[in-house]
This record gives sequence, structure tokens and C-alpha cells, in this order.
Amino acid sequence: MECPYCSGKTRVTDKRDSPGGIRRRRECLKCKKRVTTYEKIGRSDVYVIKKDGRREIFSRDKLESGIYRAFEKRPVPKEKIEKMINEIEEQLMRHGRKEVKSFTIGELVMKKTKKLDNVAYIRFASVYRDFQDLKDFKEELGRLKK
Repeated sequence: MECPYCSGKTRVTDKRDSPGGIRRRRECLKCKKRVTTYEKIGRSDVYVIKKDGRREIFSRDKLESGIYRAFEKRPVPKEKIEKMINEIEEQLMRHGRKEVKSFTIGELVMKKTKKLDNVAYIRFASVYRDFQDLKDFKEELGRLKK
């Protein structure tokens, strides 16, 4: 691989498995700078069936943005959130199905978010379950207390 800084050749100094692929540390033989590269395992497309029946290709970016929005300004380490996102993605891919209902993804996120942070859980639930008023929040808080 070429060095992104000077276009010199690089050598691998460390190789590790990472969630969903392989992580490699590389060092440029010319400028001696180090870079990290990731190889992701190629997967076939999984389609998400939306509530209204539309189909769209599963997007990890979309999943991440929704989850990170729920955890915004919460005292949960980024590593734990990333681990959760990786677990959700892996679980979806492991099913081996070409189509997954958005409900399945939402419930999976709710379950894992609840384990990490109750405030993030309520934030995610308010969007996912489309809370309309304070009554909806109170009902969800009641279920959370149980």
C-alpha cells in the first residue's frame, strides 16, 4: 500500500481482528509515519422494509446517526456505543436474510440502548415510537421503571 503522506511503500507492523474486519497498523518505509487501515468483510446487500412498505438498502451510517443522536451529551464512552452498533449490524447480517423489517432493527436498538443508558433509551424511543405528547413519555417511563 502507498503512504497517504508521501506515496512511499508501507509495511504492516501489526494486524488484528476487529469487529467486521481486519485492522492493520502500517509504517511508511520512506517518511516513517504510521497509519491504520481497516478491511471490512464484503457482505451482500440487506434491504430494510419500512413501515409504509418501501424497501431501502440497509445503511450503517443511518443506524449510527440515530444512535449517536440518542447518546448525545450522555456519559457513555464512544467505544461502548460503537460496540453496540457493531453488534446490531453483525446480528442483522448473521440472520442471512435479504430483507429485514425496520421494526426488527428498532426493537434491537431499543433493547441494547436500554442496557447502556436510560436517557438515551427514552430519546431513541421518543423518535422510534413517534411520541406525540407528555402522556407517551410517561407511559414509556412507567415501562422503564418496571
